Amino acid sequence: MDKKKIFLNTVKWGFVLWLIGYVLGMALFPIVPTDSIGWVILPFGVAITLWVLMKKIEREKFQCYFGLGLVWTVMAIVLDYLFIVKLLQPVDGYYKPDVYFYYLLTFILPIAVGWWKMKKVTQK
Repeated sequence: MDKKKIFLNTVKWGFVLWLIGYVLGMALFPIVPTDSIGWVILPFGVAITLWVLMKKIEREKFQCYFGLGLVWTVMAIVLDYLFIVKLLQPVDGYYKPDVYFYYLLTFILPIAVGWWKMKKVTQK
């Protein structure tokens, strides 16, 4: 896969995963207390992200998974800031432990899956 396709794949899936969380947040807003929405979305987000990483993401080098995690995390931070913090201006603020944990997982999950995939390849 050439670098342009890898980059587009990275950005596409980063946006899709962010959008799923955003839409889930909007759907849950009327029925879940605002301080709990992130914790309710988190298990679904982790499961979907793991599925994407296992089924839709292929990289030849472990370093690429580090880059993937970095790009997805920067995208999540920027998109959250633009479309939640600036656009919606939450009354009680946005940056709480669930959000920081989400950013941490957004960075770590690609690295962990990349490590697992590379380990699996070298064992064959």
